[in-house]
Amino acid sequence: MTHYDQTDTLEARDLTCIRDDRSLFSELSFTLKSGQVLLVEGRNGSGKTSLLRILCGIRQPDEGHIHWNGGDIYRLATGFNAVTAWVGHKDGIKLELTARENLVFARSLGTPSGLDIAEALDAMELGGFDDVSAINLSAGQKRRLALARLLVTRSPLWILDEPFTSLDTHGISLIESMINKHLVDGGMLAVTSHHTVTLDSNDITRINLSA
Repeated sequence: MTHYDQTDTLEARDLTCIRDDRSLFSELSFTLKSGQVLLVEGRNGSGKTSLLRILCGIRQPDEGHIHWNGGDIYRLATGFNAVTAWVGHKDGIKLELTARENLVFARSLGTPSGLDIAEALDAMELGGFDDVSAINLSAGQKRRLALARLLVTRSPLWILDEPFTSLDTHGISLIESMINKHLVDGGMLAVTSHHTVTLDSNDITRINLSA
């Protein structure tokens, strides 16, 4: 069982993001701690994906700072990458690899969680598809495989952009259960979704970038 440090803290201060000479958001500040959720809402083009990419260090804000446990994430570099799991709105899996090979590869890039690959596949109801090339999986199965990467690595901070894309009602329920367990274990979540997110946690910070 995975338990995370209860003192972990992600702090964003005065974030500004400019795209095509247009300010998507400015002077945005918030703090995310163990067991907490940041739910980013807003219309298409409002900057939701840009904010998540900034939070995981893929791009830098035009102004402002982000700190993990007091340290600037860009100075921490690989140290911050080691505690962060990012799944974008695209699956990001390798289609030429099998389901098992995709998870073995993902685990090699992070800190292994200790969960067996077969157990992770079973949890995402992909048992029996171990040796099936990802290109031959359905859209929903590809998405569940992409999210199964969260189970084979140990990362307290999950940053998920539209995690429920291509999933049916049952698939959404699977992922919500996985997220709820992550939060109970002391993890934290930053997420954007066009679907209603049903979580057990009452500790949710909502940011609407269209407001």
